[in-house]
This record gives sequence, C-alpha cells and structure tokens, in this order.
Amino acid sequence: MRNRLLDRLLGRSVRASGAVALAVSCMLVISTGQSAQAQTYRVLFQFRAGLGGAGPNAGLVSDPEGNLYGTTPSDGAFASGVVFKLSPAGKESVLHSFTGSGGDGEYPLAGLVRDAAGNLYGTTYAGGIYGGVCGSSGCGTVFKVDKNGKETTLHDFAGTPDGWVPYAGLAREAAGNLYGMTLNGGAYSSGALIKIDKNGNESVLYSFGGDGQGPNNPYGGLTRDAAGNLYGTTGMGGTFFSGTVFKLDTTGAFTVLHNFDTQNGDGYFPAGNLVRDAAGNLYGTTEFGGTSGSGTVFKVDKNGNETVLHNFAGGTADGGLPFLSGLLRDAKGNLYGVTGEGGASSFGTVYKLDPAGKETILHSFNGKDGKIPYGTLIMDKQGNLFGTTSAGGAHGAGVVFEMTP
Repeated sequence: MRNRLLDRLLGRSVRASGAVALAVSCMLVISTGQSAQAQTYRVLFQFRAGLGGAGPNAGLVSDPEGNLYGTTPSDGAFASGVVFKLSPAGKESVLHSFTGSGGDGEYPLAGLVRDAAGNLYGTTYAGGIYGGVCGSSGCGTVFKVDKNGKETTLHDFAGTPDGWVPYAGLAREAAGNLYGMTLNGGAYSSGALIKIDKNGNESVLYSFGGDGQGPNNPYGGLTRDAAGNLYGTTGMGGTFFSGTVFKLDTTGAFTVLHNFDTQNGDGYFPAGNLVRDAAGNLYGTTEFGGTSGSGTVFKVDKNGNETVLHNFAGGTADGGLPFLSGLLRDAKGNLYGVTGEGGASSFGTVYKLDPAGKETILHSFNGKDGKIPYGTLIMDKQGNLFGTTSAGGAHGAGVVFEMTP
C-alpha cells in the first residue's frame, strides 16, 4: 500500500510533469465565467525543477505580514523536498531542504502549522529511521523549522508500536503540544493517533485497527475543539469497511461518530481534514461514493447524524474525487474546497458550497494555470483564497495561486 500511495502523489503530480523543482515567479490573471459574478484567479508562483522544490501536495499557512509557507515533497538541494516561504511579492525562499539522512526526514506530503513566534511544525512521510519495519524509505518524522530556517527533528517514528508514515499534518494547542496521525504503525499496524509534548516527548494516544471492524488507516489530520477533544477521519475500516468519522475526548475515550456505507448513496474513503462550526457540526469530503461515485461533501452533527451536502458529478460540469483536501468554512457558513479531477479541462476545480447546499464552481484548472490540486485552501481577511496545485503551470511542477471568490 505504501509505495502505491506515494506513487500516486509523487508520481501523478511531479514525475508526470517531467520536472521536480526550483521556482520562479510569474503572474497570470484569469477571469472565470462560471457564475453570475466573475471570479479573479491569479498565479502567484510557478514551481520548476531545481533547488526550490516542486509538486506541492498540501495547502498553505500564512503570517500577519501576508507571507505564505508550505512544503513540497520533491526536489530541493537533496531531492527530498523542502519547506518554503513565499513573500507577498511572489518571491520564494527555501527555509529547509530535507536530506533524508542523519535522522532528517524526506518527502513532506502535509502542510504546516505555525505558532505565534513564527515557528513552523510539520511531518515527513519518509526519512528518519531506516531498516527493520521502516525499510529503505524510513518511517517518517515530526519536525520544527524556526523563523531563521533552522530545522529540528522533534520525533523519528520507529514503527509498531509507534506510528509510522504520517500522511497528515499536525494540530497544535496553546500549551505547545502537537497532535497528529500516522497511516501505519500503532499497536495493530493500522495507524496511530499521537501526541508530542512541548519537550519533544511522544506518546501514542490511540492505536487504530483494534478489532475486525475498527477504524484504520487515517490519511487526514485532526481538528481540535476548545475543550481539547480531537476529531478526525479514517480512510478505511468501520462497520462497512468504508471509513469513519471519530472523536477522541480528553479522557482518552474513542467514539465512532459515523461509519460510511457504500450501499446507500453515502460517500466513502474520507481522506481530508474536518472543519468544525460553533454548534459542533463537522464538515468534510469523501473521495469516492455518492450518487455519481465521484465523492461527496458531508456534515456530521454532534450526535453523529450524517447528511450528504453535495454529490460530486465529475465530468466537465462539476469537480470530482477530492483527495486529501479538506474544507475551509467562512463566517457566513460557506464551504470552500478543491477537487483533483473534473472541471472544464478535467484537471480539477475550486468550488464553493453555500449553507443551502448550492455549489458554485469558482475555477476550473486548465493545466497552464495549474492542475490536480490536493491541499486545503486558506482565506485572508479580505476573503481572498490561496492554495496550491501539485502539477501544471508553466513548468509542469505546480503553482501557488490566489483567487477572489
């Protein structure tokens, strides 16, 4: 499973583009005509083969000055991926190139979380410890990059009973503790929910796959409420073996809130992060299932009742197959996301879903302006959206984009 999944991301985006990454900046403004009020789309930065990294699979994080930060899983000085910074003027700086040696990680697939001091935290899919269960690829790491670009490996995953192979990023609380999940490892080799305290000590809070119908293999990250409860999804397992939405409370009690079911028009294989509203409702996406088999947007209320808000139709009229991409929710209750396929050129879309469940395609990628977006969007105070594509653009290695919805 591991090589196939890594192939899907690194192969489909970066190798398929024939490039793996340095970056130059280029500006492109495109107006879409897919809704009554036109949207403005702009490419802020174009990745290309070299030292700057290529093929970003994750979304971005910003600082108060408007700088954007992200990761690429490929290229850089050691061909193992980078952490980058993009200024408001579109100038890229590489903060760290992963080496894949000496305990350092490689191939960061997930995005970053930032603290008030400007430190960045994230995970790498591979690197760290090699050999044994970790094999020749390594089991992955948790890392910190300070505002001066100095990187510290906070934890090297070691496999069972520790977690290994983190696809997702981290959630951070004010006290400095980090929470995340791994695709494999844990006591049952089906993934783990982990905590790393502010001193760098790791503990496994929950091991997935404890019984035949238990949730397993989480791809997405965690969402944390004000009380400290954690919410997430697993791509597989559950009553119908189609994935779950779960809660882990502060006492360590684990509850499955929803079991996805392929037999009743429900979606299946949720792989992105959840977003939560003030009433405790959770929103997310599934890559497959729904009425057309191209995935869904769903809501799970605090009592575990699920509602499918949108069924992706795929094809040229709608997006389809949202993989690893969670949702962004604004103050009015609108949801925003991306799909890796579908749209006018079949290269993916940016979409909006209003509180009534009406979907608007905000942008269809055409290849020249990027294609195959995976990462979750972010929004600035003016309501502009920012994101990445894993491929496409002038050099075929992905872009950073901005759009006004």
